[in-house]
Formats: sequence, C-alpha cells, structure tokens
Amino acid sequence: MDWNDVRYFLTVARTASLTQTASELKVSQSTVSRRIVELEENLGVALFQRHQTGYFLTDEGREVLRHAETVEDSILALERGAAGLEKDPQGVVRLATSENLATDLIIPALPAFRERYPGICLEIITSTVAAELGRREADIALRVVRPTRGNLMVRSVGHMTYSVYGSRDYLDRHPYVEGEPLGGRHFITWDDSHAFMPAAAWLKREHPGCKIVLVTSSLPSQIAAVRAGLGLAVIPDFLAVGDDLLPVIPSERMFSNKVWLVTHADLVASARVRAVGDFLAERVTRTNLDFARNAPVAESQP
Repeated sequence: MDWNDVRYFLTVARTASLTQTASELKVSQSTVSRRIVELEENLGVALFQRHQTGYFLTDEGREVLRHAETVEDSILALERGAAGLEKDPQGVVRLATSENLATDLIIPALPAFRERYPGICLEIITSTVAAELGRREADIALRVVRPTRGNLMVRSVGHMTYSVYGSRDYLDRHPYVEGEPLGGRHFITWDDSHAFMPAAAWLKREHPGCKIVLVTSSLPSQIAAVRAGLGLAVIPDFLAVGDDLLPVIPSERMFSNKVWLVTHADLVASARVRAVGDFLAERVTRTNLDFARNAPVAESQP
C-alpha cells in the first residue's frame, strides 16, 4: 500500500472535505478523489459515504482509520528519529504559538536568528488552539498554557506578566473612582470560545459584573480597541512598553503565567529544533528583563 494513499485517507477522514484535503496536501481536488477511489478498490470496501455536506466514514472506514493512525504514528516516529541524526541545524522547523507572541516577540528577533542559522527555515503557525505536535502539525511550540497530553518535553523558559491597561485619553474621560479601578469604565474581553485564556479566566473570577463594551477573538484587536479609547483590557506587559497605555491595575495585583517551550520528545536531539528552542528561550528571558527596565508608570490615582 502506498503511504501517500494513507495520507489522503487520513486527511479526508479528519476534514470530511475533499477541498480542504486538497488545500492541506497541495494537490488538486480531483487527485484526492481519485486516490480515495483507488484505495477503496484496493481494499475492496467503501471507506466513505458521499454527501453534499462532506465525506463521512463508514463502519469499515472507521476500522481502517484505526489501523492507518497506527501506521502514521510509526512513520512520524521514524521521521522524528531521523531528524535527530542531523549534525548541522538546517531544514524546516514548524513553530506553533499565539499571534501576539509571533508578531511582537519572535519576528522582530528573526533577522539576528537568520544570521546565526541561515540554513533553518521557520514556519510559524499562529493560533490560540494548541497544535498537535504528535501529528507533526508543529515541531515546537511556545505557549502560556501548559499542554497535558502527548509524548512531549515541556520546560518553563520565563514568565509573562499582565496588567489592566487603558489609553491616556480614555482614562482622562473616565476618571478614577476611589477604591474602584473599573468603576464607571468599560472592558474589552475574549469571546466564549477563548474562555480558557488566562485573561478571560481572571476577569470572570475577579470582576464578573464588569461592563463589557467589546468581545473579540484576538489580542491584537483588543489592544487596538484600547488604543482607540474604547475601554480597558488585560494586556501582557511586554506589549505595552513604549505605548500610550497606562496600567490601571498593575501586574503585582494581577497574575502571571509561565511561558512553556514544548517539543516532541523524539525531536529533542534535532539540531535545528534545538537551535530554535534555544533562540526562543533566550528571547523570552531578554524580553522579561527589557520590560523590567522600561515598565510604564501606573495611572495616577488620588
């Protein structure tokens, strides 16, 4: 059996879509359809029920899926083991992280990284949803929420502090109320699908009755709303350095999160993955120090 046929089958089984499978595997939709038909003919069973809404596994297809995932795990383990044999840090490394960590922490430092490791091509996957390292959706991840599943190596490389921020203009228009830093002020927060985010959990726990003016699914949009003078939001402190933002509730009265560097255990020996991991750890540590030196002055209160 051709491993590529198994890849097509697995992707269609997981997406229920020929179009999405074709996009992910960078082939035409007709190629995906043909390979699935050939696999069904070779096995002598119908793997999918075809509907206008998508491709859905038959009972036989679910049984084949179980075996196909076992084959996939073995092949991915072989690939990870081979990656550990490399001596020079070269090749592609897939990094999963959040959008704000990518754009404000990692990418600004990439020119220096490229000078040090010109043979490494970094692919950055930005999402608040954890990528599956075991399925090679990513090789390494930088997260503020520690993963709990998988054959992973996890280490803390620093911490991220948070404060409640508002723009100078907004705070001038909504002055401080004695003993109530959120009194008479509105808040910008995460939508329900991101309730697991540390900032969303803090707000629900500490200020469940606060007035919400905007709900979003991304931190950049929240920061933009704060800059526009719409209200307050919980923002990582390193993103507020040098900005026209003032802490309303400072970090020492808030919370902090460890920043976790996550690598699949089979890739720990990979020179290119190790190079990226060391770079990320150094970057997080340096950013923590930079913020300590440039921390914004809190809102003046009577």
